Amino acid sequence: MSAIVRVYKRDDEGTLLFREAWFDDEYGQFVMNFGTVGHQSKTEETDVDDAEAAEHLLDAFAAQCAEDGYAEIPDEEQFWVVAQFALKTREGTDRDRRLQEKATDALISHLAWRGLGTVDRSEFTDFKLNIFCLCPDVNKAVNAIKVCARGEDLDFTKLSIAAAPFTQPGAFKLKHSAKPASGFSL
Repeated sequence: MSAIVRVYKRDDEGTLLFREAWFDDEYGQFVMNFGTVGHQSKTEETDVDDAEAAEHLLDAFAAQCAEDGYAEIPDEEQFWVVAQFALKTREGTDRDRRLQEKATDALISHLAWRGLGTVDRSEFTDFKLNIFCLCPDVNKAVNAIKVCARGEDLDFTKLSIAAAPFTQPGAFKLKHSAKPASGFSL
C-alpha cells in the first residue's frame, strides 16, 4: 500500500493548514503528519498489524479530515515552482547528476515535512538542471527551497527559482536569482 492522503484547509485567520497520512510498510506503522504549511510539521506514528488494518486507519483518517473541513487541493489550483541550477556543460556531468540526486532528495523531504508540496520531476536542459515541484503556496515554497539549498550545500550561487500556475506551465515568472537576472527560461 503506497497511498498518501494529503489534505488542506484554511483556519479562521486564513492560515493554510495540512494533514497527511500513509502506511510505512518497512516499519509497520501508520504515520500522520500535520501542521501549518511552511513550518516543520508534527508527526505521530502508530504500530499496525498489517496493511488491511492500515487501510482502515487511512479511511478513518480521511473521513475525520473531511468532517474537520480539510480537502485535497486540485492540481489546477496549485503552482509549478522550478528550482533551477546553472551548469557548466550543455548536458550535465557526473557531478551534475550527483547534484540532481542530492537536490531532488533534499527537496522531496524538505517540502513534504512542511506541507509545501511534492517534487514532480527533474531534468537537464541546455546548461541547466530543472527540478519541478507542485506546490500549494508559491512564496512559502520559494523560501523553503532557498533554505533547503543553503542548508544542504546545493550550490546556492547557481540557483534560480521561478513559478507558474499549474494551468499555465509556460508562464514562469522569476521569484529568486542568486545573480542579477530579469527573466527565466527552462
